[in-house]
Parts: sequence; C-alpha cells; structure tokens
Amino acid sequence: MEKQASENEYVKQWSKYMKWFFDYIPTKQKADDNQWKIRKTIWDFKNGKCPLQAGAFIGNAILKQFGTEAKNIVFACIPASTSIKNEIRYKDFSEVVCRVSGTINAYDAIKIENDRLAIHENEHRKNIDTVNVVNFDHHFFKKKKVLLFDDIITLGYSYARFACELEHMGANVLGGIFLGRTIETYNN
Repeated sequence: MEKQASENEYVKQWSKYMKWFFDYIPTKQKADDNQWKIRKTIWDFKNGKCPLQAGAFIGNAILKQFGTEAKNIVFACIPASTSIKNEIRYKDFSEVVCRVSGTINAYDAIKIENDRLAIHENEHRKNIDTVNVVNFDHHFFKKKKVLLFDDIITLGYSYARFACELEHMGANVLGGIFLGRTIETYNN
C-alpha cells in the first residue's frame, strides 16, 4: 500500500530543479500561430509521433544541465493514463533520451499493471476516469538519483505525487523536466 504524501512533501518537490521549454496554452484560450505550433508539437509527442526528435532534444538538455554527472542519474517518465499510451509515448523516447544523455533508463522499472475506472467525487459532481495501477521495481530506484519527465506540468501535483512515491522507496528525486508548462493567462 502506498504511503500518502503530505503537503509539505509536495512543497519540497516543487522547490527542486524544474525545467520546461514551452508555455502551453489550453485550447479554451485563443492562440497565435506560434502557440498553435507549440500545441501541435506537444500533441504529436503525446501521440508518439516524434520520439527521436523529442528524445534528442530532452537528452541534450539533460546533458547540458548535468554534464558528466548524467551517467549517474536515472531518467524516469511519469506514466501516461494507460499502458498503451505509456508505451506509445515513452518507450522509444526514453531509449533516445538515455542514449543521448548517458542517463539510466527507468522505463522497464515502472509498469502499468492494469487500467481501471475510478469514480472521483467532489461537492459538485461525480467524475468517472480511467486511472492506472503502477508497480515499481523498488530495488531499481533505491539510493538512485532520479530525474522525472512529463510532457506537461500544470499545477505539479502529478509530478510531486510521483516524486514522493519514489522517495518513499529510497530514491533521491533531483527534480523534473517537461516539454511544456500550462499557462492559464495568455495575451497574444
């Protein structure tokens, strides 16, 4: 059973290294041509259409940030919503990132065992979502320096929850790297 992280643990995760490359404008907002290109780039990544380019881009960014220390860092992607999406999005991408940067690939140490429906309730409505059950190779992560990746960071709760889970296993999460960061206010 997973240990629940406290708000203080989340705040600790949010104070670590955080790097993103694009400001992502949600589709509910108007966007200029440049923002549409960013949306398309991120959507293509999510659909597994550019693993080599995205992998080289992120791998080089890691190498630039961490230099030769990258060889001592585990690169771990925060899982997608289903096992199929996770494989499409991250399998080839992770291999390229690790080949370019020299980091250690955690793709096979994080498994989505099954997808299941979950009912989320709040005071206004019930929401049914598909969520995943993630299993980790605890031994693989113990005493390792880990850099997390996700395509988009919005509020950072998914990142912080995942980072806390790894640290409860004995990993040292260095921070996160993201293609984009959601921004709610955009003036074009």
